[in-house]
Amino acid sequence: MPWEAWRQEVPTDERPSLTERRRADLRFEIACEAVRLFTSQGVTATTGEQIAQAVGVSTRTLWRHFPTKEGCVLPLLAAGLDFAVTQLRRWPRQMSLRDFFSETCRTGDLPPGTPTILALIRMTSTQPALRAVWLQAHDDALPVLGRLLAERSGGDPDDLRLAVHAATLNGALRAAAEDFARRYADRPEASSGEIATCLDAALRAASEGLPY
Repeated sequence: MPWEAWRQEVPTDERPSLTERRRADLRFEIACEAVRLFTSQGVTATTGEQIAQAVGVSTRTLWRHFPTKEGCVLPLLAAGLDFAVTQLRRWPRQMSLRDFFSETCRTGDLPPGTPTILALIRMTSTQPALRAVWLQAHDDALPVLGRLLAERSGGDPDDLRLAVHAATLNGALRAAAEDFARRYADRPEASSGEIATCLDAALRAASEGLPY
């Protein structure tokens, strides 16, 4: 399921129903168990049946939520992107993007499940199937970021210049998350201030343009 579609399961303008909350909770639990099994015994050795058993649901239920075992991790990747989008919706007009993210990351909490998310992001560098899910999550997030920037600037989300800006922001978020995940692997005490440093470096590089 595309990231944007997953996000739309829980409306942003109203309180989600009990059924929606339970569905989201189950999908998140499945994702966490999938990462735990992938980490402990490898992606190849892990089966959908094992993931379902770990969660306490039937295999049929698992496949009803996800088309593949690797796809089970999508809610975790979506949670990280959802966190970034939620913060961007609070971006003050008078503040630059770099200053906003720096302040938000240094003073706020990391999203729920951050250690598991980071373990998953690290695995995407060596597991092609998980890498595909990670890249697809960002590809699906691109129009969401484009609309946010369009709303802020009053521009057209289909405008090429705005599309490039959205793609640049999307790439910076991905690069910063991957850099933070690598740092966190050997530094379990890493905090939101640490990701602020990674994100600021990525946004700074993006703002410099292409010096070629």
